[in-house]
Amino acid sequence: MVDCLHVPPLPAILAHLDANAPAAEARLIDWLRIPSISAQPAHAGDCLRAAGWVRDELQGMGFTAEVRPTAGHPVVVGHHPGPGGKVPHLLFYGHYDVQPADPLALWTSPPFDPVVVEGPHGPRVVARGAVDDKGQCAMWLEALRAWHAVAGGPPCAITVLIEGEEEVGSPSLDPFLAANRGELRADVAVISDTGMWDIDTPAITTSLRGMVYAQVDLKAASRDLHSGIYGGAARNPINLLSQIMGGLHDADGRCSCPASMTACGS
Repeated sequence: MVDCLHVPPLPAILAHLDANAPAAEARLIDWLRIPSISAQPAHAGDCLRAAGWVRDELQGMGFTAEVRPTAGHPVVVGHHPGPGGKVPHLLFYGHYDVQPADPLALWTSPPFDPVVVEGPHGPRVVARGAVDDKGQCAMWLEALRAWHAVAGGPPCAITVLIEGEEEVGSPSLDPFLAANRGELRADVAVISDTGMWDIDTPAITTSLRGMVYAQVDLKAASRDLHSGIYGGAARNPINLLSQIMGGLHDADGRCSCPASMTACGS
Protein backbone atom coordinates (compact mmCIF):
# COMPACT_ATOMS: atom_id res chain seq x y z
CA MET A 1 0.00 0.00 0.00
CA VAL A 2 1.35 3.45 -0.89
CA ASP A 3 2.38 5.66 2.04
CA CYS A 4 0.24 8.75 1.52
CA LEU A 5 2.52 10.92 3.65
CA HIS A 6 5.83 10.33 1.90
CA VAL A 7 5.24 10.13 -1.87
CA PRO A 8 6.33 12.75 -2.83
CA PRO A 9 7.84 14.51 0.24
CA LEU A 10 5.38 16.72 2.03
CA PRO A 11 7.73 19.72 2.18
CA ALA A 12 7.25 20.32 -1.55
CA ILE A 13 3.47 20.23 -1.14
CA LEU A 14 3.54 22.57 1.84
CA ALA A 15 5.90 24.97 0.08
CA HIS A 16 3.55 25.12 -2.89
CA LEU A 17 0.62 25.90 -0.59
CA ASP A 18 2.57 28.72 1.07
CA ALA A 19 3.65 30.19 -2.25
CA ASN A 20 0.12 30.14 -3.63
CA ALA A 21 -1.79 31.25 -0.52
CA PRO A 22 -2.96 34.57 -2.06
CA ALA A 23 -4.49 32.77 -5.04
CA ALA A 24 -6.17 30.26 -2.72
CA GLU A 25 -7.66 33.11 -0.69
CA ALA A 26 -8.96 34.74 -3.88
CA ARG A 27 -10.65 31.51 -4.94
CA LEU A 28 -12.32 31.15 -1.55
CA ILE A 29 -13.57 34.74 -1.74
CA ASP A 30 -15.07 34.08 -5.18
CA TRP A 31 -16.99 31.10 -3.77
CA LEU A 32 -18.10 33.04 -0.71
CA ARG A 33 -19.62 35.73 -2.94
CA ILE A 34 -22.27 33.23 -4.10
CA PRO A 35 -25.30 33.51 -1.73
CA SER A 36 -26.07 29.78 -1.76
CA ILE A 37 -28.83 29.92 0.88
CA SER A 38 -30.56 26.55 0.70
CA ALA A 39 -33.46 27.56 2.96
CA GLN A 40 -34.70 30.29 0.61
CA PRO A 41 -36.19 29.22 -2.74
CA ALA A 42 -35.18 32.55 -4.28
CA HIS A 43 -31.56 31.39 -4.03
CA ALA A 44 -31.99 28.07 -5.84
CA GLY A 45 -30.05 29.48 -8.79
CA ASP A 46 -27.25 30.57 -6.47
CA CYS A 47 -27.06 27.05 -5.02
CA LEU A 48 -26.68 25.70 -8.54
CA ARG A 49 -23.94 28.26 -9.21
CA ALA A 50 -22.10 27.27 -6.03
CA ALA A 51 -22.28 23.62 -7.06
CA GLY A 52 -20.98 24.47 -10.53
CA TRP A 53 -18.09 26.38 -8.99
CA VAL A 54 -16.98 23.25 -7.09
CA ARG A 55 -17.36 21.04 -10.17
CA ASP A 56 -15.19 23.37 -12.25
CA GLU A 57 -12.50 23.53 -9.57
CA LEU A 58 -12.36 19.75 -9.30
CA GLN A 59 -12.16 19.31 -13.06
CA GLY A 60 -9.22 21.71 -13.08
CA MET A 61 -7.39 19.38 -10.69
CA GLY A 62 -7.76 16.29 -12.84
CA PHE A 63 -10.99 15.01 -11.30
CA THR A 64 -13.98 13.75 -13.20
CA ALA A 65 -16.75 15.78 -11.60
CA GLU A 66 -20.45 16.33 -12.13
CA VAL A 67 -23.33 18.30 -10.66
CA ARG A 68 -25.97 15.66 -9.93
CA PRO A 69 -29.66 16.55 -9.54
CA THR A 70 -31.69 15.59 -6.49
CA ALA A 71 -35.25 16.31 -5.41
CA GLY A 72 -33.83 19.47 -3.85
CA HIS A 73 -30.52 21.24 -4.40
CA PRO A 74 -27.89 19.41 -6.45
CA VAL A 75 -24.96 17.34 -5.22
CA VAL A 76 -21.41 17.57 -6.57
CA VAL A 77 -19.56 14.27 -7.02
CA GLY A 78 -15.94 14.05 -8.09
CA HIS A 79 -13.52 11.15 -8.51
CA HIS A 80 -9.75 10.84 -8.87
CA PRO A 81 -8.13 7.41 -9.19
CA GLY A 82 -4.89 8.51 -7.57
CA PRO A 83 -1.73 6.69 -8.64
CA GLY A 84 -3.59 3.44 -9.33
CA GLY A 85 -3.02 0.09 -7.77
CA LYS A 86 -3.91 -0.84 -4.22
CA VAL A 87 -4.08 2.52 -2.47
CA PRO A 88 -6.42 3.88 0.20
CA HIS A 89 -9.67 5.43 -0.99
CA LEU A 90 -10.79 8.58 0.82
CA LEU A 91 -14.20 10.24 0.56
CA PHE A 92 -14.30 13.95 1.40
CA TYR A 93 -17.70 15.31 2.43
CA GLY A 94 -18.73 18.94 2.69
CA HIS A 95 -21.58 21.30 1.82
CA TYR A 96 -21.79 24.44 -0.25
CA ASP A 97 -25.04 25.79 1.19
CA VAL A 98 -25.11 28.42 3.92
CA GLN A 99 -27.53 29.77 6.49
CA PRO A 100 -29.54 32.94 5.82
CA ALA A 101 -27.62 36.04 6.84
CA ASP A 102 -30.43 37.74 8.78
CA PRO A 103 -30.42 39.95 10.75
CA LEU A 104 -28.29 41.97 8.35
CA ALA A 105 -27.99 44.88 10.79
CA LEU A 106 -25.69 42.79 13.00
CA TRP A 107 -23.10 42.36 10.26
CA THR A 108 -20.16 44.77 10.23
CA SER A 109 -19.73 44.10 6.48
CA PRO A 110 -22.07 42.66 3.83
CA PRO A 111 -22.31 38.87 4.38
CA PHE A 112 -21.68 38.02 0.72
CA ASP A 113 -19.03 40.65 0.11
CA PRO A 114 -16.07 38.98 1.86
CA VAL A 115 -13.49 41.10 3.61
CA VAL A 116 -10.17 40.21 5.24
CA VAL A 117 -9.84 41.72 8.71
CA GLU A 118 -7.22 41.56 11.39
CA GLY A 119 -8.37 39.19 14.12
CA PRO A 120 -6.87 38.28 17.50
CA HIS A 121 -4.82 35.51 15.85
CA GLY A 122 -4.06 37.18 12.52
CA PRO A 123 -5.96 37.96 9.30
CA ARG A 124 -9.31 36.28 8.82
CA VAL A 125 -11.97 36.22 6.11
CA VAL A 126 -15.38 37.47 7.22
CA ALA A 127 -18.38 36.30 5.17
CA ARG A 128 -21.34 33.95 5.43
CA GLY A 129 -19.97 30.44 4.88
CA ALA A 130 -16.35 31.32 5.66
CA VAL A 131 -16.34 28.80 8.51
CA ASP A 132 -19.39 26.66 7.66
CA ASP A 133 -18.60 25.09 5.35
CA LYS A 134 -16.95 26.71 2.35
CA GLY A 135 -13.85 27.61 4.31
CA GLN A 136 -13.28 24.04 5.48
CA CYS A 137 -13.96 22.64 2.01
CA ALA A 138 -11.53 25.14 0.50
CA MET A 139 -8.85 23.83 2.86
CA TRP A 140 -8.82 20.33 1.44
CA LEU A 141 -9.62 21.50 -2.10
CA GLU A 142 -6.43 23.56 -2.00
CA ALA A 143 -4.53 20.58 -0.61
CA LEU A 144 -5.75 18.49 -3.56
CA ARG A 145 -4.80 21.31 -5.92
CA ALA A 146 -1.26 21.31 -4.49
CA TRP A 147 -0.93 17.55 -4.94
CA HIS A 148 -2.10 17.95 -8.54
CA ALA A 149 0.41 20.74 -9.26
CA VAL A 150 3.43 19.17 -7.55
CA ALA A 151 2.87 15.45 -7.99
CA GLY A 152 0.36 15.17 -10.84
CA GLY A 153 -2.40 14.00 -8.49
CA PRO A 154 -3.11 12.76 -4.97
CA PRO A 155 -1.34 9.69 -3.59
CA CYS A 156 -4.66 8.04 -2.77
CA ALA A 157 -7.91 7.49 -4.63
CA ILE A 158 -10.26 10.36 -3.82
CA THR A 159 -14.02 10.76 -4.00
CA VAL A 160 -15.57 14.15 -3.26
CA LEU A 161 -19.20 14.60 -2.22
CA ILE A 162 -20.42 18.15 -1.62
CA GLU A 163 -24.13 18.61 -1.01
CA GLY A 164 -26.34 21.68 -0.94
CA GLU A 165 -28.88 20.98 1.79
CA GLU A 166 -26.93 20.48 5.01
CA GLU A 167 -28.30 23.69 6.49
CA VAL A 168 -31.89 22.46 6.00
CA GLY A 169 -31.42 18.94 7.35
CA SER A 170 -30.06 17.19 4.21
CA PRO A 171 -33.45 15.81 3.06
CA SER A 172 -32.03 14.68 -0.31
CA LEU A 173 -28.78 13.20 0.99
CA ASP A 174 -30.04 9.83 2.26
CA PRO A 175 -31.83 8.96 -1.01
CA PHE A 176 -28.76 10.04 -2.97
CA LEU A 177 -26.43 7.91 -0.84
CA ALA A 178 -28.74 4.90 -1.17
CA ALA A 179 -28.99 5.28 -4.94
CA ASN A 180 -25.21 5.69 -5.38
CA ARG A 181 -23.93 3.41 -2.63
CA GLY A 182 -21.46 1.53 -4.83
CA GLU A 183 -20.00 4.62 -6.45
CA LEU A 184 -19.45 6.34 -3.10
CA ARG A 185 -17.91 3.37 -1.29
CA ALA A 186 -14.56 4.30 0.31
CA ASP A 187 -12.20 3.20 3.08
CA VAL A 188 -12.53 6.40 5.10
CA ALA A 189 -14.98 9.32 5.03
CA VAL A 190 -13.52 12.68 6.05
CA ILE A 191 -16.08 15.28 7.15
CA SER A 192 -14.79 18.84 7.27
CA ASP A 193 -17.65 20.39 9.24
CA THR A 194 -16.49 20.22 12.84
CA GLY A 195 -14.30 22.39 15.06
CA MET A 196 -10.76 22.73 16.38
CA TRP A 197 -9.55 22.19 19.93
CA ASP A 198 -8.12 25.71 19.86
CA ILE A 199 -6.62 28.11 17.32
CA ASP A 200 -3.37 26.13 17.15
CA THR A 201 -4.62 22.56 17.68
CA PRO A 202 -6.65 20.61 15.13
CA ALA A 203 -9.25 18.24 16.50
CA ILE A 204 -10.05 14.84 15.03
CA THR A 205 -13.73 14.14 15.68
CA THR A 206 -14.40 10.42 15.48
CA SER A 207 -18.14 10.42 16.22
CA LEU A 208 -21.04 12.81 16.56
CA ARG A 209 -24.47 12.65 18.18
CA GLY A 210 -27.31 12.86 15.73
CA MET A 211 -30.86 14.12 15.89
CA VAL A 212 -34.20 12.36 15.62
CA TYR A 213 -37.38 14.21 14.70
CA ALA A 214 -40.62 12.82 16.07
CA GLN A 215 -44.24 13.80 16.47
CA VAL A 216 -46.05 12.98 19.69
CA ASP A 217 -49.84 12.73 19.57
CA LEU A 218 -51.69 12.57 22.89
CA LYS A 219 -55.35 11.62 22.80
CA ALA A 220 -57.39 13.06 25.66
CA ALA A 221 -61.03 13.65 26.46
CA SER A 222 -63.25 15.32 23.89
CA ARG A 223 -64.25 18.00 26.38
CA ASP A 224 -62.88 19.78 29.45
CA LEU A 225 -62.71 17.66 32.57
CA HIS A 226 -62.81 19.33 35.98
CA SER A 227 -59.60 18.45 37.79
CA GLY A 228 -61.36 18.29 41.14
CA ILE A 229 -63.60 15.49 39.90
CA TYR A 230 -61.59 13.74 37.19
CA GLY A 231 -58.03 14.68 38.15
CA GLY A 232 -57.12 11.32 39.60
CA ALA A 233 -58.78 9.16 36.96
CA ALA A 234 -57.97 11.08 33.77
CA ARG A 235 -54.35 12.01 33.06
CA ASN A 236 -53.77 15.66 32.22
CA PRO A 237 -52.24 15.73 28.69
CA ILE A 238 -49.84 18.55 29.61
CA ASN A 239 -48.57 16.64 32.64
CA LEU A 240 -48.19 13.47 30.60
CA LEU A 241 -46.28 15.27 27.85
CA SER A 242 -44.00 16.85 30.46
CA GLN A 243 -43.34 13.38 31.91
CA ILE A 244 -42.48 11.98 28.48
CA MET A 245 -40.12 14.85 27.65
CA GLY A 246 -38.49 14.72 31.09
CA GLY A 247 -37.79 11.02 30.70
CA LEU A 248 -35.90 11.23 27.41
CA HIS A 249 -32.56 11.57 29.22
CA ASP A 250 -31.26 10.36 32.54
CA ALA A 251 -29.45 12.45 35.14
CA ASP A 252 -26.15 12.00 33.27
CA GLY A 253 -27.55 13.19 29.94
CA ARG A 254 -27.72 9.72 28.39
CA CYS A 255 -30.67 8.92 26.14
CA SER A 256 -33.07 6.71 28.09
CA CYS A 257 -35.53 6.11 25.27
CA PRO A 258 -34.88 2.48 24.23
CA ALA A 259 -37.02 2.21 21.14
CA SER A 260 -39.46 5.02 20.41
CA MET A 261 -41.29 7.96 21.86
CA THR A 262 -44.22 5.62 22.49
CA ALA A 263 -42.01 3.40 24.62
CA CYS A 264 -40.87 6.40 26.64
CA GLY A 265 -44.42 7.37 27.43
CA SER A 266 -45.78 3.92 28.09
